[in-house]
Amino acid sequence: MKRCGFAQMWVAAAATAVLSSALTGCGQSAPPVDVDESDASPQGPETITLSPGAPPLPGEAECKVVVQTGIRVASAQHVPECTPVQYDTNPPSGGDHWAIWAEFKSYKAEVPREIYVHNLEHGAVVLAYRCPSSGCAEVEAMLEEVRTEAASDPKCLTLPGGPEARLVMTPDSALDTPIAAAAWGATYTATCLDKPSLARFVAEHYGKGPEDTCSNAAAVDVDQPAGGAPSCGDAPPDAGAGDAADGGPPEP
Repeated sequence: MKRCGFAQMWVAAAATAVLSSALTGCGQSAPPVDVDESDASPQGPETITLSPGAPPLPGEAECKVVVQTGIRVASAQHVPECTPVQYDTNPPSGGDHWAIWAEFKSYKAEVPREIYVHNLEHGAVVLAYRCPSSGCAEVEAMLEEVRTEAASDPKCLTLPGGPEARLVMTPDSALDTPIAAAAWGATYTATCLDKPSLARFVAEHYGKGPEDTCSNAAAVDVDQPAGGAPSCGDAPPDAGAGDAADGGPPEP
C-alpha cells in the first residue's frame, strides 16, 4: 500500500480532477458541484450531488455521484450475532451491529452489513459494489485502486501483524447503486466510475468513527471457511456472542 498521508491523497485526487478537466473539456471527472439545498441544514445531513462526464454503468440512466454527510447515528449497540438489522441509509452509515467486525482487507464474499458497520465504528471506510450477473470487473478494479492507493495508517502500522489501513472492500447485493462507500455518519453512491470523488470521500471520512482502533483481534474473514464468521442459516441468534470481542464490557 502506498505510504503517503490521507491529506496528500486528497490533493492528488483534486489534482487529477483539475488535470482531467483541462484535458477533456466538458467531459471532466469532477465538474462543478450542485448542492441539493433542500437536504442541507446546520442541524441535519448535507447532500452534495456531482454529475461527472463519465458514461453510466450498465443498467444506469445517468452518471451521478451523491455524497451525504452529517448523518445522525441514533444507536450503536451490539446485538446478538445473526440478528438482522435494518439501516436508515443505503449503504449503512452507522447503527446497531454485531460484536464482531471484518478484517481490514478486500473480500470476494459478501461481508454482512451487521459486521461491516462495526468496522465503520472503528473508523473504517467501506468500499462496496453491486455486480450484475455478467460481472463488473471495471468497478472492482477501480475500487481496488482506491483502496490500495490510500495511505498507510500509522496507528495500524504500530500493531504487529495489523492491517496497513482501516479499509474494507466488499460486494453488497442490497445496494441501490453499482458503487458505494460508507463511513460513520457519511455515505457515497455512484452510478458511474469517478475515481477522484471516491478518493476524496475516503480521505475526508477516514478515521471518523466513535472508536479509534485498528485491531484485527476478534475480527473475522468471511472469505475463509475457518475465518470465524458466523454461519447463521436458520440457527437462532447467539445471545452470548460477546461484547468481549471489543475487549470490554457490553456497550450501553
